[in-house]
Amino acid sequence: MRYICVAILFVVLVCIRVFEDVLFYDPYLTFFENDYLYMDNPRREVAKLVFYTTLRYLFNALASLGILYLVFKDNGIIKFSVLIYAAAYVFLIIPFLYFVINPRQEDYYLFFNLRRFLIQPILILILLPAFYYHNLKR
Repeated sequence: MRYICVAILFVVLVCIRVFEDVLFYDPYLTFFENDYLYMDNPRREVAKLVFYTTLRYLFNALASLGILYLVFKDNGIIKFSVLIYAAAYVFLIIPFLYFVINPRQEDYYLFFNLRRFLIQPILILILLPAFYYHNLKR
């Protein structure tokens, strides 16, 4: 049953990615699909963009925390992971806001990669093997 729940949570992460156009407001989705290094910044509503980016980060974080809990069944790991996700959000949203408010063409590539950490579940790819290795060493 545990493995089925983990698989379902991975499907949730995939669905967040697949249905991103429908679920979230993000004018940068189509912007970064094109030749963005030679384009002007898209029109955007900053508050709405920050809200939906935060919502997407929260959905990815909750699904990822669920996966970590089901795999390791350790509350200490979950508490530490919540701190990691919270700190990562704070450290990523500040430069994200800077790039959204002050768009410069020479910063687009850096902004693209920074934004990726907010909208994709990259931290689970780091935390899952790290905690697995940590448990092997214990």
